[in-house]
Amino acid sequence: MSASVLRQLFSIFTLLIATLLVVDAVFLMSTGLVNFGVMLPLCIGCGLILLRWKWQQFGRWRSQRVWRQKVWTLAQLLAGAWLLSLVLFFIFLQRTNDAAGLTDKNTATIKAIMILGSGSFKCSASPTLAARLDLGLEWARRLPASKVLVTGGKNWTLPCAEAQIMGDYLRAHGLAAGRIIQEERSTTTYENLLFSQPLLEKNAVTPHDEILIVSSDFHVLRARMIARRLGWSSVQTAGATTPLYIRYNDWLREYFSFIKGFLLRMY
Repeated sequence: MSASVLRQLFSIFTLLIATLLVVDAVFLMSTGLVNFGVMLPLCIGCGLILLRWKWQQFGRWRSQRVWRQKVWTLAQLLAGAWLLSLVLFFIFLQRTNDAAGLTDKNTATIKAIMILGSGSFKCSASPTLAARLDLGLEWARRLPASKVLVTGGKNWTLPCAEAQIMGDYLRAHGLAAGRIIQEERSTTTYENLLFSQPLLEKNAVTPHDEILIVSSDFHVLRARMIARRLGWSSVQTAGATTPLYIRYNDWLREYFSFIKGFLLRMY
């Protein structure tokens, strides 16, 4: 196969990937999901389409200066390294969800279940959030003596706090109102856990007691690391399966959140 044919096939493949990224992002935005994990693929897709459209002009511009060719080569190497790190991170996430390891025997002493928020749309639970809440309900039924804390504050575009949505969801699905604690100020995972501490302590749950953190499969590792950094010494986690249509967008957002956490020394 000639080099020109390979270049043409690669160009077609790149255009297909770019179109897929844009269509995926537009679809998710139409459902109300607007976050970094959606916007970055949209920007990448639009950038690739623009580059493909202006490829000949870009090639002429690049060939006019040696330094431009070197910068382009470096950019390709960095992009390749980033993609490799992203794939490795996705594999790492796939292998770290420990929900399957939880049993009634090793959770018998859990005093509280903490369900972390994940975003909402029009004051209702998103599919990702509903998956977390359904898993939390399952564990609440298996641990009837435990308190259930839901945590999440207000999105600036909405009049309701996420913890209110979560509490309403749990009550509507049969969980006794007296078991539910709502933390309604936090806007990040770190704040979820930090602001929940005094509320749990008011309900006789100390940082040395066992708690179960319920979140999404991609999120439980970082949540557990932050909890231990904040002094929770006996933390277990359960990860709800992320809906397939949003899974890799959420994992992409988690990739950058993980890096941010290291930079801010949250672990």
